[in-house]
Amino acid sequence: MIFIRSFLQALKKYLKNTKDGNLYPLLISILTRLEEKISKSLANFLPTHYGWFVLFAVCCAGFARQGPAVATLSIFVTPMTIELEWSRTIMSGAVSLGGILAALTSPFIGTIVDRHGARFVLCLAISTTAICSILISFTESVLAFYFLFCIARMNFAGPFDLGIYSAINSWFVRLRPQAVSIATLVQMVGLTAMPLIAYAAISFDGWRMGWIIIGATVFVIGFFPNFFLLHRRPEDIGLSPDGGPIKETSKNDKKQVKEPIFSRAEAMKTSAFWFLIIFTALVYPIQAGISLHQAPHLIERGISAGTATLIVSTFSVISGASALLYGLAVRRFGARKNLFVSAICLTLGCILMNKVQESGLGYLAAIFFGLGIGGVLCVLPIIWADYYGRSNFGAIRGVVLTVQVGAQAIGPILSGALRDWTYDYDLSLLVFSFMAILSACICPFIRPPSY
Repeated sequence: MIFIRSFLQALKKYLKNTKDGNLYPLLISILTRLEEKISKSLANFLPTHYGWFVLFAVCCAGFARQGPAVATLSIFVTPMTIELEWSRTIMSGAVSLGGILAALTSPFIGTIVDRHGARFVLCLAISTTAICSILISFTESVLAFYFLFCIARMNFAGPFDLGIYSAINSWFVRLRPQAVSIATLVQMVGLTAMPLIAYAAISFDGWRMGWIIIGATVFVIGFFPNFFLLHRRPEDIGLSPDGGPIKETSKNDKKQVKEPIFSRAEAMKTSAFWFLIIFTALVYPIQAGISLHQAPHLIERGISAGTATLIVSTFSVISGASALLYGLAVRRFGARKNLFVSAICLTLGCILMNKVQESGLGYLAAIFFGLGIGGVLCVLPIIWADYYGRSNFGAIRGVVLTVQVGAQAIGPILSGALRDWTYDYDLSLLVFSFMAILSACICPFIRPPSY
């Protein structure tokens, strides 16, 4: 039935481009009614809320998203720089430029997601990321690599984020924290798996085969679930968020969650918007700066490379696992309190990382840092949707991503520059600790806007 619905959508789009007299409006009307009936019957036929199928699709997109992640690229750095005689600065520059492109385009893409749904944006992002990854395997020039990887990296930072969280927030309100936490966990699984897939492919037949396998993995895992399962909004097929027909949930006031409706302009006039922006600008340099330089710092403190790798892996595992805990705690204790806990954990992680002299303290620092980052990744998308609603989430989130991606670009540069200036990471960790404390101080002011 899903295949039939997709076929009808394609046929309707074809007919719009080939108008033929009075027959055209009649055919479009018939196809529209058929599509609506098939979608509604499919939703009623399924034994559970159709939103869980949407969640499965965006989780697949979240896994595929990690193809151009920094952790995946790091596996390619050594073999590519050796064969192509490139510097590591060249490889790092592609990541930064891709982030800048995402920051510039996110406000426009967010508006597209609101108007047309996440399906188009995610399918396009998955397809272009897969194609660019495969084409990188043929590259011999820096310009070709920059062109291809920057597109893939732009998709990672912008369209993927907007599509995934817009789809979740459209289909879930009361169950939004659980859905977001599951999606966050799957993305962390993908962040762990993609570098391993790349490493295995490179070991088998070199870095060029590695990019081909990464591209194929991105497309196969990400494209088909999103093309066939994603639907724009539950109301379009006669459902309400969290499940059940609209007419049934409207009778039960206790189960129905009142939603705010803010336009982007209205949201930007509220104090909560700017406090959340400041919070984002403070925590994401910490996330990116420590993530990239964590292993070198531990090695400089006398910890072996193998142990440093295990400590970094501990941080990744804790980040994903803690997202599930935050998902359970958000509705019980409130998003603002959970953000405060995240900021405190980030502060402790930075302070302990600065005190590391042996592996035990390194693992403890990674645990607190993982708890902090897990909360940031999980709670921030929830609080934006809870405060400003589903209707214009993409447009609002697009503005936020400009700040978020810019902050992520600053973190590694700041940490690296301070390291080169002082010959250790102590000063950068002190700066990050101060930023984490400031983010915790801001949390009490992040109050829900009135609507």
